[in-house]
Amino acid sequence: MKVSRQSTQSDLAPERGPRARTRRLMIKTATRLMQSGLTPSVSEVAEAAEVSRATAYRYFPSEITLVHAVVDEALGPILTWQSDSTDAEERIADLFDKSLPRIAEFEATFKAALRLSLDQWARAQVGALGQEPRFTRGHRMELLELALSPLRGSLAPDHFDRLTQAISMIFGIEAYAVLKDIWGLEAVQSAQIAKWAACALVRSAVAEVHIQGTTAD
Repeated sequence: MKVSRQSTQSDLAPERGPRARTRRLMIKTATRLMQSGLTPSVSEVAEAAEVSRATAYRYFPSEITLVHAVVDEALGPILTWQSDSTDAEERIADLFDKSLPRIAEFEATFKAALRLSLDQWARAQVGALGQEPRFTRGHRMELLELALSPLRGSLAPDHFDRLTQAISMIFGIEAYAVLKDIWGLEAVQSAQIAKWAACALVRSAVAEVHIQGTTAD
């Protein structure tokens, strides 16, 4: 979901009026269906919400636009995360503390979105995707870069990118897919392990800089 923080914040502004209520009804209905494990089409959501298909498609021209809206709604306060700390490890810990419980709360929704992304990838490999818009995900990139921003001055650009990329593997629904589904851990324990790993990666990156600086001296 490659969306700028500015546009995301404007999307989260209070909605008013009949059109806003209809859109909210569509998102609420789609969320309910996705929380039950489905990845509904626009027509299926329209039927469940008792909205005409023509009206539904005016709000959401494709399944992808609908799922994007539902995922952004599920992410909620994560999208506007901020921290006053200037310590990268503290910022990462705070981001994980604020984000992972919310992700666990909407686990089924995020897994439904992940299935859609994987299904599109599989169809693209055999040339069966056609002109269907791709479901892209990118919020974690922006959030992690923001959390790690105090390190931009001390890490080389490629090392900063490497650290961000490494932490991105354990920040999101994928961490629960491994720790809960494979290891059988509870959500709280899974979140603690993911945060521990993320903080360890930050410390390792910082220590690497110090070691290189000592060697250079």
